[in-house]
Amino acid sequence: MTNLTDAPSLDAWAGNIFSSGWITSKGGTEPVIEKATGVVLGSTGVASAEDVRIAASAAHDAQPAWSAWTGPARGNVLRELSRLILVHGDWIEEQLIRETGSIRLKAQWEVGVVAREILEAASLGSQPYGVLNATAEPGRTSVARRIPVGVVGIITPWNSPFILAARAIGPALALGNTVVLKPDIQSPFVGGFIFAHLLELAGLPKGVFHVLPGAAETGAAIVAEPLIDMISFTGSTKVGRQIGSVAGGMLKRVSLELGGNNPFIVLEDADIEAAASAGAWGAFFHQGQICLTAGRHIVHESVADRYAAALVRHARGLVVGDPVDPAVQIGPIVNERQATNVDRIVRETLAKGSTLLAGGARNGLFFEPTVITGVTPGMAAFDEEIFGPVAPITTFSSDEQAIALANVSEYGLVAAVVSPDLARAQRIADALHSGVVHINDQTVLHEVYGPIGGVGNSGNGFAHSTLTNADQFTEWQWVTTRTTVPAYPF
Repeated sequence: MTNLTDAPSLDAWAGNIFSSGWITSKGGTEPVIEKATGVVLGSTGVASAEDVRIAASAAHDAQPAWSAWTGPARGNVLRELSRLILVHGDWIEEQLIRETGSIRLKAQWEVGVVAREILEAASLGSQPYGVLNATAEPGRTSVARRIPVGVVGIITPWNSPFILAARAIGPALALGNTVVLKPDIQSPFVGGFIFAHLLELAGLPKGVFHVLPGAAETGAAIVAEPLIDMISFTGSTKVGRQIGSVAGGMLKRVSLELGGNNPFIVLEDADIEAAASAGAWGAFFHQGQICLTAGRHIVHESVADRYAAALVRHARGLVVGDPVDPAVQIGPIVNERQATNVDRIVRETLAKGSTLLAGGARNGLFFEPTVITGVTPGMAAFDEEIFGPVAPITTFSSDEQAIALANVSEYGLVAAVVSPDLARAQRIADALHSGVVHINDQTVLHEVYGPIGGVGNSGNGFAHSTLTNADQFTEWQWVTTRTTVPAYPF
């Protein structure tokens, strides 16, 4: 990797959005804050409803010409984007650390996986896009082919903005759609503007890609805009319900990956030290601010004390601080509102009779890795998605009880089961109400290849992967051809 020597300064983006070029927003500006220090990194334009309308119109007008490019030619633009991401990865990593509070390890991972995500998406343009159907009529050719959805509105959160944007941008563009992206107002540079900058360098035509940072009002305008044909949303269940209601009423395609309260089930025959290491990673990585976080540690009662002691050792050994320091493993919570909510969940859970074994305190936005035991259904740390570095431990005595505890949640994003008895672990996995299940691993896994998506309040099924991207971002069209018009009875 080399530094992004040709990147504009953040000041060059001040007050701007990207819509057929860099323009001043009509919705004002907002500061972009370094999460660990409170330092103002720069400012972003805030897209108004009028900005959304103009961008959607431009994307709608540009889509037929972009779709007319051959699939391999569209793929070449994305391959160049992937190359540019790796070349300029150091700069992107720094922005991830500063804008999102990521530790350096996470930032490095995110850059690498995004480059792979875009590269794999590029190959969609080279894949067969139709099939020759059987037909009951002699002389008729029947074809089913994939066609673009049209204009795709992508709404992404602040926590992993680079990957969560890339996994939709890449396949949407590769398959001939145009894109209107709304990154979270807290992370607009690395969540949006860097894509606009690099796609310009990669040769993407004007009008195909737009970046409109904003808060709820901007997102609502994107969802309600008639010229936007599909909404891809990653975020909270509360907002996802609202988006699904509006977009569904307009008969738009909607892809929702929402919250999770994910069970990490440890059976009594598990390697406790290995399980606790995996559980610590799953609970504390990126301060627990990931929808895939291990939110409920469901542990067999006979090994619960050993597991808790091992988890406490891991928690107390983690370094909390400014993630610019490579020694830091736990960075800041994203903002005061979220830090206050994590603190509330811990206090309410302890007030109902659970026991604090480690952590439980915060210094501003820095929250200590926290382990709580004796957590049961009805306590906030069991029932709610915490989105903080908290590991609640709940015990069980039988496989049936473990399954029931895991499934009592309204969420169903990801689950994990730890046991050397693979047949038993698989039986438990088969009974879990979850879109993703990992056996002998933790819950925070994100690859390009396996479909990630939830059931229940975690979303509406599969989300993104090399297996499912073509289904997400295209429609099927049936086309028949005859050399002459047949005779009909009347």
